Amino acid sequence: MARADGADGNIVPGTGQALTFGGQRGTVIPPGAPALSDPLDMSVQALEKLAVSVYLPQKTPLATFHWGAQQTGHLAAGNATGAAALPGATPLHGRALLAGIWVDAAHPTRAVVAFGDSITDGNGSTPDRDRRWPDQLAGRLSAGGAAVAVVNAGISGARLLGDRMGANAAARFEQDVLAQPGVYTALVLMGINDIGWPHSALAPQEAPMTAARMIAAYRQLIAQAHARGVRIVGGTLLPFEGALQDTPFRGYYTPAKDAVRGEVNRWIRESGEFDEVADFDALLRDPDHPSRMQPRYDSGDHLHPGDAGYAAIARSISRY
Repeated sequence: MARADGADGNIVPGTGQALTFGGQRGTVIPPGAPALSDPLDMSVQALEKLAVSVYLPQKTPLATFHWGAQQTGHLAAGNATGAAALPGATPLHGRALLAGIWVDAAHPTRAVVAFGDSITDGNGSTPDRDRRWPDQLAGRLSAGGAAVAVVNAGISGARLLGDRMGANAAARFEQDVLAQPGVYTALVLMGINDIGWPHSALAPQEAPMTAARMIAAYRQLIAQAHARGVRIVGGTLLPFEGALQDTPFRGYYTPAKDAVRGEVNRWIRESGEFDEVADFDALLRDPDHPSRMQPRYDSGDHLHPGDAGYAAIARSISRY
């Protein structure tokens, strides 16, 4: 592991340190299991970029990976784990093998976990510039001196009730949210794929989603969070008229689907079951056309915000 020098795969010379596992330089990871390295004595600053290099001595097919993560990795032939630069490396537009880095803070710190789909994952933001809304929230909190870490648990394509692009929300809530060190607040922004996928090319045979099914799924997340003493915030679903209209996924939006979104958002706002509500719908919608996102916030696909939209979301979160 080393300090990263930009987004080109280079590291700051002289900062690399070898990770060990039980004192050994390598490890074998059983299928489906995590592997934790031994602690590393390395001082880091808030928001500092780090690089982790992994050498695989044998052909290693990936059973799972994080695609579309808005961060570029690099693939190089041979054991290049100690190399300061990787000339000729193949860009990897996603994440493989590394799940996270745990850091001991000098002072007591609590964590906010952003739990969501591609909108939390940052689709539509500028790659390699840390402009997803959890990144921008972390930057704002750090600049203000708050002892709060922000964990991004967004997976593109994630759904409350369906698998395929990651497990369904309740199935991964324990590992991705409740098991995070210092977790104090979970902010849930998920459900638009449950509404949009059915009867589109993504899930042509699925029955239309209902608000009742989604509300039952939210209640399960609330129950899991409260059982562990974790505060849970519900984010209203963003407007999405015209979403993916000029792509193979035409039909993601229909007026009937938007009516389900409206019913779900009313429940999130009015039920009082979440500990707090983050009304992202009201924040980003066009006042003159409430089923659409404001153009200044839209990435262009009418589903994902762009950098300005993600910045607005980050600025709107005042309680954590």
